[in-house]
Amino acid sequence: MKRKKKNWIGRVVCLLLIYVFMFVGYQFYERKVEERFRYEDMIHETNECLRIGDWKCAEKNVRELLKSEPNDTNLQMHMAGILFEQERYKECINYIETLSFKHQDLDYLVKKSNALEQELKNLGVEKSMHFRLEFDGGPSKKDVMEALAVLEVAYDSISNLFDYLPENKMSLVLYEDKEYQGTGPRPDWVAAVFDGKLRVPVNMMAYREVYRPVLFHELTHSFVRAMTHANVPCWMNEGIAQVIDGSHNNEERPLGAYPSVESLRKPFVKEKDSATVKMLYWFSRRMVEELLWRDGGGPHAFRKFAKCLQDLRELGMDGSLKKHYETTAQDLLESVK
Repeated sequence: MKRKKKNWIGRVVCLLLIYVFMFVGYQFYERKVEERFRYEDMIHETNECLRIGDWKCAEKNVRELLKSEPNDTNLQMHMAGILFEQERYKECINYIETLSFKHQDLDYLVKKSNALEQELKNLGVEKSMHFRLEFDGGPSKKDVMEALAVLEVAYDSISNLFDYLPENKMSLVLYEDKEYQGTGPRPDWVAAVFDGKLRVPVNMMAYREVYRPVLFHELTHSFVRAMTHANVPCWMNEGIAQVIDGSHNNEERPLGAYPSVESLRKPFVKEKDSATVKMLYWFSRRMVEELLWRDGGGPHAFRKFAKCLQDLRELGMDGSLKKHYETTAQDLLESVK
């Protein structure tokens, strides 16, 4: 009788232990599943923060993700890029130096950060609500304040057209010394550029009819970058900038061979021949005008174009054009010939 009782108690204990192990195992599994979903939700949120340029949100999430995956090189590269985008150049360099791997993108960030850090030391600075203006060569106070005033007007106009407000302040460099005209070689026909900062030669400020459209043009590129963080085809980028700066309206088509979609997609800055460049710019403007005219050319048309730009990251050029305009780049090019 005692042996049977002991056997019965033993079986109960075994069953209880099995139940406890199953319960603990299920709780552990449930917690892991919940953590995984939370991790994936955070990745999705981080990607969205990166897409719209909300660097504070992106930094917070990437730091949190790195706690779970401290050796994830993709997250580490994002972290370096986020610090760079916030103009925290010393932090960016120091962070990259702690990483245990090498990559050409990291080398670029270090090189660019060092150059921009040096600029901050050498250049004068004026600020307005949405801009930080850096300058060398001692331009007149009038030129500096005029540039900021034009930029603020342009900012209001473009933000209303696109129904979009950038998350971060924008930077303009008024340069006299070519050292500050931006990195990399460029052809003689290029004056102002946008390379993360708007860079305009200070002598341009003597010609009101020149610098106003130039500032509108380059600021449009800045908005496009802030909205998309995507590889935007050059014809879309340059086309919308020309439409907004208004300096080439109603120009007749230049003489010469028609461009291809591929030549319109890649950066025009690589072209040396000014006649070819003129043709590429003309077709870029006409193709964007055609898209805007299809929707009446008013505020709605510009906002639809902005949505098309924002979908480039996910859908690509023709995918986004088909979604918003039921066309392709090739069909659009044919229609403006």
